[in-house]
Amino acid sequence: MSLLRSVVRNVKDDAVGLATAPVDTYREARYTAEGVLAGDISPVRPLKTLGLTAGALVVVLALLFPIYWILISALSGSGGSIHSVDGLRLFPEQPSIQPFVWVLGDLIVPSYRIGLAIPFTESALVFDTPQLTFLDASAYGVDNPSDFKKFFWNSLTVAIPTVILSMCLVVPGAYALSRRKFVGRRKILFGYVLLTQVGGGLGIALLIGLYTVFVQVGLNDSKLALSVYYAATAVPFNTWLLKTYMDGIPVSYEEAAVVDGAPAWRVVVEVILPLSKAGLATVFIFTFLTGWTEFVVAQTLLGTENYTLPVGLFSLVSEYSVPWARFSAFALTFASPIMLVYLFAQRYIEGGLSFSGMEG
Repeated sequence: MSLLRSVVRNVKDDAVGLATAPVDTYREARYTAEGVLAGDISPVRPLKTLGLTAGALVVVLALLFPIYWILISALSGSGGSIHSVDGLRLFPEQPSIQPFVWVLGDLIVPSYRIGLAIPFTESALVFDTPQLTFLDASAYGVDNPSDFKKFFWNSLTVAIPTVILSMCLVVPGAYALSRRKFVGRRKILFGYVLLTQVGGGLGIALLIGLYTVFVQVGLNDSKLALSVYYAATAVPFNTWLLKTYMDGIPVSYEEAAVVDGAPAWRVVVEVILPLSKAGLATVFIFTFLTGWTEFVVAQTLLGTENYTLPVGLFSLVSEYSVPWARFSAFALTFASPIMLVYLFAQRYIEGGLSFSGMEG
């Protein structure tokens, strides 16, 4: 629980820092301007910072331009894009949020009738909860919204078991490979390296065989079976990643806990895991993305009712045309949770990947 509280506290600090960033930037700029006018700060220093910031801003804008392109395509409403018959267009002529409404559909919490029996009487209190309408698609001219919510639920029910299964194997495996000496340890490490390098490509190459096996055992169109497959492909790389991160934790911390009388499980739970939270967050995100974004195997194994978001996005493409506005809106809505996760988990990802070398 201490690890969870730490993560929640850091996320809260990040949210507060993000909200107060404009005010802090304004105060710093005003302080610098006053220092330059008073002669306490050389004008070269803020100019150098301004030049570096402008250069970084240009690079960021270039990297974000494809996303802007997709956003413009989604807002165009009619399916037009920046490359249209009229030439390049940076802004849509008639922007519309109808494609996003089509993706989300109705966001309505229906009314429920709740009855509470009064003890020792034959009476009951009955009341209706109010209906909550966050978005009514028909008000925007959308009568047949997409199946985004169904695809979203399918993706969640694939990604969450993938994370649970992966973490149940990755965490104890990484700790054992990092801290324990046992027969075959080096061979297991070499096997993990081999599977890390060729496992993904091998899975695609054996896709037909994989599909045959799933059909023979009756597990095709099973989201849980797909999660097990994703977890199996995610375990080698993420175990190696977390193992390397745990290698950087001084053994003296564990020895001090053992001297204080802590059993082995408390050493792991209260010493190793809290110190590995950056690595754990990185592994968590990587395994979640494995189940959230994979397309080829999901397209092969799942039926229409169990389509995940990537497969649902691809299903919008018909034989002769592509509804670009709806396709772009669907893609942006699909990617939004991933962007939010990266925004708030950036410090953990950087910390989880900034370890020293791969040690066997």
